[in-house]
Amino acid sequence: MKKLALHWQILLGMLTGVLLGVLLSYTSFGPNFIKDWIKPFGTIFINLLKLIAMPLILASLIKGVSDLKDISKLSKMGGRTIGIYLCTTILAVVLGLVLVNTIKPGNNIKEETREELMLAYEEGASAKRAVAQQQREAGPLQPLVDIVPSNIFEATTNNRNMLQVIFFAVFFGIGLILIPQDKAAPVKAFFDAFNEVILKLIDLIMLAAPYGVFALLAALVVESPSLDLFQALGMYAITLLIGLALMIVVYIVLVKIFTGRSPSFFMNGIAPAQLLAFSTSSSAATLPVTMERVEEHLGVDEEVASFVLPIGATINMDGTSVYQAVAAVFIAQAFGLDLTLGTQLGIILTATLASIGAAAVPGAGMVMLVIVLGQAGIPEAGLALIFAIDRPLDMCRTITNVTGDAAVSMMVAHSFGKLKEEPHEKKWDDNYPTKG
Repeated sequence: MKKLALHWQILLGMLTGVLLGVLLSYTSFGPNFIKDWIKPFGTIFINLLKLIAMPLILASLIKGVSDLKDISKLSKMGGRTIGIYLCTTILAVVLGLVLVNTIKPGNNIKEETREELMLAYEEGASAKRAVAQQQREAGPLQPLVDIVPSNIFEATTNNRNMLQVIFFAVFFGIGLILIPQDKAAPVKAFFDAFNEVILKLIDLIMLAAPYGVFALLAALVVESPSLDLFQALGMYAITLLIGLALMIVVYIVLVKIFTGRSPSFFMNGIAPAQLLAFSTSSSAATLPVTMERVEEHLGVDEEVASFVLPIGATINMDGTSVYQAVAAVFIAQAFGLDLTLGTQLGIILTATLASIGAAAVPGAGMVMLVIVLGQAGIPEAGLALIFAIDRPLDMCRTITNVTGDAAVSMMVAHSFGKLKEEPHEKKWDDNYPTKG
C-alpha cells in the first residue's frame, strides 16, 4: 500500500487529536489524562523543533551568505528582501484596519461578558503588560542595540535572541567572502556539511510530526476556555480570520504575478509547513520545514532560501500585523472609544515596527500588542478581552506568517534568476522525506 503523504498524516493527527480532546473533556479523568500522558509528547516535539532552529539559522545563513561570493550581491538581496517584507507588513496592517472598521466586532461585546473576561484573564494580561513596559522604558534605539550580541554563545542559548544570531551569521559570512578563497574553503566546507546534517535531523524529526500535532491539539482542546467566551468573541475571531485568509490570497496573487507559478503549485508546496505552523504557533519552530518545502517543492535555490527565510521568520510577521490592527481597534470599540484617522495611522506605523521586533515564538504578538495599544491611547486592560481565544488565533496567524515568508522567498529568487522551473510531476501525494 502506498505510504500516506506527510500533509495527510499531519491532518489525520490534528483531527484525531481534536476528537480525542473533545471526547475526554466530557469525562472526569480525561483532562488530567491528556495533561499527564499525551501533552508531554507534544511538548517534546516542539522542543525538538526549537532545538534545531538555532543551529539551522546559524549554518544556513553562514552558508547562504558565503555562497554569494560578492558583497554587492549580498546588499542587493538583503535590500530587496527587507523592502518586500516591509511592503507586505504595511499592507497587512492596513487590511486589518479596513476590516475591523467595516465589521465593527467590538460592538458585539456585552458588558457582563467583558467583566467576566477581565476577571478571568487579568493576571495573564498583567504579565504581558509588564514585559511590554520594560521594552518601552528601554529607549528608542534599544532594539538596534539588542541586535548586536555581546556573546554569541550566550545568544544561541535562547530562541528569542534569533536576531542576534542572524546578525552574527551574516557578519561571519561576510568575513568568509572577504578573506582569500583558499583560506575560506575549509570553514565553508565545515558549514556546508553542518547544514546537511541539520537537514537530515529535520527529516528524522518530521517523522514524528503527526504524533506531535496529535498531542498538541488534544491538549489545546481540553485546556480551552468555555464555549460561552468563544461565542462572545466570535465576531472578533471571524474578522481576524478573514484578514489572515485575505493576506494568503494576496501572497498567492503576488506569486502568480511575479513568478508565474500557479496558486495550486504554491499552496501544495507549502501546505505541510502551514499545518505545522498551525500546530506549533511558532514561525521559528516551523522554519526547518519551511526551508525544506521551499527548496525541494517550490524550486527556490538554496542560496536564496537560506538567506531570505531565517530573516523572514524574525521580521516578517504579517499575520501578527493583521492581528495587532484588528485587536487594537476591537478593544477600542469594546470600550466605546472613537479612534481618529491620525491615531489609526499611528497604529499602522507602530504595528509595522512592532511586528518586525516580535519574537518568532508563541504568544509574542500579545506582548507587541501592548505597545500598539499604548501608542493609540487604548486601555491596556483590554488585553484581557482577547486573552481567552488568543492561543487558537495565534495558531492561525502563524500560518499567514509562514506563507508570507515562502512567497517572498519565491519572489526574491525569481528576481535573481534563482527559481527553478515548475516541476509538473510533483503532486500533493509526493512522499516525504525527499532528501537522502
